[in-house]
Amino acid sequence: MNQPVPAKFGVGAPVRRKEDPAFITGHGNYVGDVAPEGALIGYMLRSPVPHATFKIVDKQAAVDAEGVHLVLTADDITDLGLMPTMAVMPQVDGTMHNVPPHEVLCSDTVRFVGDAIAFIVADSLNAAKSAGELIEIDYETLPVVVETGHALDEGATLVWPDTGTNQAFELGQGDKDKADAAFARATKFSAIDIVNNRLVSNYLDTRGCVAEFDTDSERYTLTVGTQGGHSVRDIVAGKILKIEPAQMRVVTPDVGGGFGTKMFVYPEYPLVCVAARRLGKPVKWIGERMDHFVSDAHGRDNVTHAELAMDDDGKILGMRVDLIANMGAYLHQFGPYIPFVGTSMTSGLYDIPAVHVRIRGVFTNTVPVDAYRGAGRPEAAYLIDRLMDKAALDLGVTTHELRARNFIPSDALPYTTQTGRMYDTGDFAGHMTQAMKVADWAGFDGRVKEAAGRGKYRGIGMSTYIEACAFAGSEEANLLLSGDGTVSLMIGTQSNGQGHATAYGQLVAEYLGIDLEHIEVIQGDTDRVRTGGGTGGSRSIPIGLPSVNEASKTLVEQIKKLAAEKLEAGTADLELVDGAVRVVGTDQAVTLAEIASTAPDPEMLKARGKVKQDENTYPNGTHICEVEIDPELGTTEVIAYTIVDDFGVTVNPMLLEGQVHGGVAQAIGQALLERTVYDADGQLLTASFLDYTMPRAQDLPDFHFETRNIPSTTNAMGIKGAGEAGTIGGCGAVMNAVGDALRRGAGVTHIDMPATPARVWEAIQAAKA
Repeated sequence: MNQPVPAKFGVGAPVRRKEDPAFITGHGNYVGDVAPEGALIGYMLRSPVPHATFKIVDKQAAVDAEGVHLVLTADDITDLGLMPTMAVMPQVDGTMHNVPPHEVLCSDTVRFVGDAIAFIVADSLNAAKSAGELIEIDYETLPVVVETGHALDEGATLVWPDTGTNQAFELGQGDKDKADAAFARATKFSAIDIVNNRLVSNYLDTRGCVAEFDTDSERYTLTVGTQGGHSVRDIVAGKILKIEPAQMRVVTPDVGGGFGTKMFVYPEYPLVCVAARRLGKPVKWIGERMDHFVSDAHGRDNVTHAELAMDDDGKILGMRVDLIANMGAYLHQFGPYIPFVGTSMTSGLYDIPAVHVRIRGVFTNTVPVDAYRGAGRPEAAYLIDRLMDKAALDLGVTTHELRARNFIPSDALPYTTQTGRMYDTGDFAGHMTQAMKVADWAGFDGRVKEAAGRGKYRGIGMSTYIEACAFAGSEEANLLLSGDGTVSLMIGTQSNGQGHATAYGQLVAEYLGIDLEHIEVIQGDTDRVRTGGGTGGSRSIPIGLPSVNEASKTLVEQIKKLAAEKLEAGTADLELVDGAVRVVGTDQAVTLAEIASTAPDPEMLKARGKVKQDENTYPNGTHICEVEIDPELGTTEVIAYTIVDDFGVTVNPMLLEGQVHGGVAQAIGQALLERTVYDADGQLLTASFLDYTMPRAQDLPDFHFETRNIPSTTNAMGIKGAGEAGTIGGCGAVMNAVGDALRRGAGVTHIDMPATPARVWEAIQAAKA
């Protein structure tokens, strides 16, 4: 790289986020801030019942209401395509599973509370809502099924009666015969039944969209909060509106959290486009918090039975898993893929020579389920972490002893698992040992006694996890040196608050010898950025940065060639520093602005990088959690939390630590607080912050975080990715600690997430009885 390197930039530098001043002073620019002149306001009328046939008896009163410009129902949009399922999977019998029709607006049947019925456009939100109340609808209510574990029961209500079953698909991982043979020769066994609870992502910035239609160019501009505008454009335009993607520009401004849920296309996006074209005016829809709860894809919701087969020494011989994944009422955009990709990580960090996973997706009368931070991998990590603790108890050994006996040894890497994952690098026993040392695992018994003296149950738990992320692929990066000496980077990932402008910018700054403030990172505009894979699966920095790296190298060489002619020097004698190209060891220099403004060939001011990655990366680590439980109240306090992670090459340690802290906070929320509750009638009882408990600062401990990094060999820069790791490692550590405390204190043998005060208290009382 260029020398001298400014110490404040480059890979490994703890650069403060350049995005933050705008965000913390209220100067962010979100979809809600976008206000085209003359924009009308959209409102979605949703089903108040979970399952019914219906008929719109009369909508004329709504059409005629003051301030109303348009009322769209299913009959008005018969030219539109269906909401697509992009992940249609091959089943164990070799067939592709069925995909029931998911209409943009329901025509005659609703299947969950929140299903879309009508889209109303008016001068104001209040006018649109009032018009919605004037639409006369006759509902013929039908029975419902809501519980994941009972969707396949004999006699259960069918969400899609024509199919004859609530089973959406059956997928598989591993080798059943091989796993059965391992169980046949084993002498020790352990099993667990666990629930991975349904979650609502609850980003701060609710979904929204603004559509404009230009009659001269026959093009739409859709401004929408996304995790990648190119895929949204291709689906809304190509699959729903049935137009060429080139006829649509998607713009994504600042996004206040995505967590997977903003990756997807929702009915409002094509509907605002239809309305904008028909009315000749911009149309804006901003979701309220209630919309989020009842219409944005939910996450997790698995019911799982898992078994380990072991020899007399506790060496694992085989593992079997039977997983039921709730899909909700429809197969959402990537819904079927989530349990499949997650179960590819079933064996975790362990050398398990035989694995079989049965995966059944089920329909219920609930909000559809899709990717949520980690997308199947947190579920897999949680399962193996809980099962390892259960097996250790059954064998009468400590959890760290059992884990150490079964870790894949470092000298066996690279290692291909029975589900086809190829782990490249790591020292799994090493980070567990380090985390135990930092957490003072050896001194825990003394802390148990001290807590007992105060009437508290104290517990400790660990998670030793690995995840697959930065999935194989590439992300094109384009650099442009402008006449004022600033540099623009165009790249098709999409920041949702992670700090992309800082992470990408600090690498470009290192190469070009300019300040971070002179680098503009352009994302979220399909007209300005040619291609883009978006953000998801912790891919942006591991996949995007190598391409930025290549583009930066190319641009530096081109700049040096242009400068060499002006300075009458060889390119090997030049360096880029302080916004100029200088002859090393002299004061002869020419500024980047001068080079750009006088370049004979503008193409010399551009550079493109596109590095293809052929295999995933595999971050891994150990989380250790300590909790105290008040048996009188059932409350759980996280006392201490230790993290030792292997993320390969660290790009920015401050951004990295922030990502991990946020992920663990979400894991603590899932483990202890967040509970999505449907009643037996299919009504979502936890549809607001009054009823759905979010983690707050007081629920979180001070985190100890450190890395024990071994560079990845599958990534061009050795980066492993970290955006979801905190969520993946967190739940197992917290719940193993809760289980340990309850077992020591009251003899409780099992508890599921979320371990709310009521659930904990009830478990203690049941154990005492």
